[in-house]
Amino acid sequence: MAETLKAKPQANKKMTEEIIGGFNALRAEQRRLTQKITELESERAEHNLVINTLKDVDPARRCYRLIGGILVERNVGQVLPALQNNVEQIDKVVEALNKQAVLKGQELVDYKEKHNIRLSGLPQRDDSKNEAEGPTDEKSAPESTGVLVDSAASK
Repeated sequence: MAETLKAKPQANKKMTEEIIGGFNALRAEQRRLTQKITELESERAEHNLVINTLKDVDPARRCYRLIGGILVERNVGQVLPALQNNVEQIDKVVEALNKQAVLKGQELVDYKEKHNIRLSGLPQRDDSKNEAEGPTDEKSAPESTGVLVDSAASK
């Protein structure tokens, strides 16, 4: 019987670690999506700056374009349509990534609700429940991941 008492806390701790790991993986994926969106929006802004600069330039004028790390000589008439096409493609990718980020955010919220995850340092939504439990001390938390999992919900 002593073995089953020891096995339950270890299994519960392992399950809690798996839940926290899954939550952190979802958060990391959402962050990667957001970073990629930001990177593409910056690239789009650079493209638009170049497009606005080249609009008033003679289409026969020589210009240089960096393609895959290689500097290529072209004229404005060739480069401007390609840049405009790139901006359109970037817009499509950003739109798709925004949809993915929204879906990932919803998946993250669902995961938090399913496993009753609370982020430490953020106010609780149900204040009456917190008053019944008494004050919580973040320093007494077993892990410093910033994620709290209700072990009763994971059983």
